[in-house]
Amino acid sequence: MNIVAVNQPNRFRPTRPISRDLGDVSGAILAFGGPYSNLQALEAMRSHAVALAIPPERCFCTGDVVAYGADPAMSIDLIRDWGVNVIAGNCELALADAAFDCGCGFQAGSACDIDAARWYAFARRATDDAGRAWMASLPGAIRFRMAERRAMVVHGSFTRVNRFIFPSTSAAEKIGDARLAEADVVIAGHSGLPFTENLAGGTIWHNPGAIGMPANDGTPDGWYALLNPEVDGRLVITHHRLPYDFAEAARRMRAACLSEGYAHALETGLWPSDDILPLIERAASGQPIDAADFGYTTELAAALIG
Repeated sequence: MNIVAVNQPNRFRPTRPISRDLGDVSGAILAFGGPYSNLQALEAMRSHAVALAIPPERCFCTGDVVAYGADPAMSIDLIRDWGVNVIAGNCELALADAAFDCGCGFQAGSACDIDAARWYAFARRATDDAGRAWMASLPGAIRFRMAERRAMVVHGSFTRVNRFIFPSTSAAEKIGDARLAEADVVIAGHSGLPFTENLAGGTIWHNPGAIGMPANDGTPDGWYALLNPEVDGRLVITHHRLPYDFAEAARRMRAACLSEGYAHALETGLWPSDDILPLIERAASGQPIDAADFGYTTELAAALIG
C-alpha cells in the first residue's frame, strides 16, 4: 500500500494573523467549508440559510471558495453578495498572491497534486483583480463567544492554514492547537470530512465538512453544520447533508475541460484519489456517513443528523 505523508514542511503555509473578533454571538450559527467553485452547491447553501432564517452575519465559511469546480468567478460574486463571514483558506492566499500553485499541502507528484495543477491554473485565469483583492482582505481566523465558550474559526488549523486535521488526528495535536488559539471550540475546514470531537478539558474540534465536494462516503451530498446555544448553557452541534444539483455541477466541469476525476466524484461521492487520507479514513472510503462513524460521546449533545 502506498502510504503518503501529509502536512509536509515544504508545503507549509502559516495561518494569516487574526484580524476579526465578533464578540458575543447569540442565536444559531451555520458553518460550512469548501464551496470549491461549485456554484450549484453554494446556491443551495444560501437557500438553506434563508430557509433556516440564519442571517449572513451568523454564517461562517472556513475558506476555499475557489477550487475544483467550473465557476470560480461566479462563486466569488455569490458569496460576496451573500455577505457571510469567510476565512482565508490556502486557495484564497495562493490566488491573492498570484502564486503558481494552490498550496493545498499535497505531496509533490501525487495524484492530488497533479489534478490540483489543472484546476488551479483554470481558477487563476478566471479570478480577476477585484476577486484577488477581496481574497487578500480576508482574515485568517475569526473569534467570537457563544454559550460562554471562546470559539475560533480557522481553515486548516490555528498554526497552519494547510494542515490536515482528520477525525483520526491525535487528540493531543487538536488540543495543542486549540490552546495556542486560546479557544474552547475550534471550527476548522480543509480536510473535507465532517466531524465533531469532544476533547479533554471541554475543548471541541469541529469540522462542518465541505459543500462543494462530497465527503468520500459514496454519496453526492455536501455537508454543513449548525451550532445552537441552549438556554441551559449547552452548545448543541449538528451535522447536516446538503443535497444540490450535482449533475449540473459535474456537467459544467466537463464543459470547462476540468478534471474528469473530480467531476466523477461529484456524481459518485468518491474522491479521485485517497492520497491525503490517513489509514483509518482511507478504510472508510465509500461508506455512507452516519452517527456511528464519529465515534464519540459528549455531554454537549453534539449529534449527527442525516
